[in-house]
Amino acid sequence: MGRIVYWMNTSIDGYIEDRNGGPGFGEPAEDFQEAANDHVRRIAAFLFGRRLYETMEKPWTQDLGKEGAPPLEREFARLYKETPRYVFSDTLQTVPDGVTLVRREDARSTVTRLKRETDGTLQLGGPELAVSLLDLIDEFWVYAQPVIVGGGKPYLPVTTELRLRLAEHRSLASGITFRRYVRP
Repeated sequence: MGRIVYWMNTSIDGYIEDRNGGPGFGEPAEDFQEAANDHVRRIAAFLFGRRLYETMEKPWTQDLGKEGAPPLEREFARLYKETPRYVFSDTLQTVPDGVTLVRREDARSTVTRLKRETDGTLQLGGPELAVSLLDLIDEFWVYAQPVIVGGGKPYLPVTTELRLRLAEHRSLASGITFRRYVRP
């Protein structure tokens, strides 16, 4: 049975985007890119909401896959393209090969089926999608960048308390921290 991991990069004040809708974190540090590549090597599939999918797809399938990009970023692009991707959207009409389009109304049944049929990690991304599937998430991963953005889109806009247990914590030389939380 698969595990669903909700992973987003945040500011230390808990936002995935600043007030202007951008990540506001600057260029990724090399040690972060190495850690991200290590995680992506073990991912069985990406499960994205539409906005995160649109943020990820072009840069990692077209821009950074080109010659001249840093080697770690080219490796991430290769790993990203090789990993099955599911996008949950009611507005997209088509997606490229390697991506499966799922209507939002079918998200719960699709993710439940994938979790049952997959041996490995299903990486969930996108706060609205995560909230709609909150009870299916096994782990919460946070890479906190050493920046305070002072507002924007929160990591997980829940309206109720969710208690978790810290299972792993690492600090990277760049000042980025990784925290992995599981349900108690």
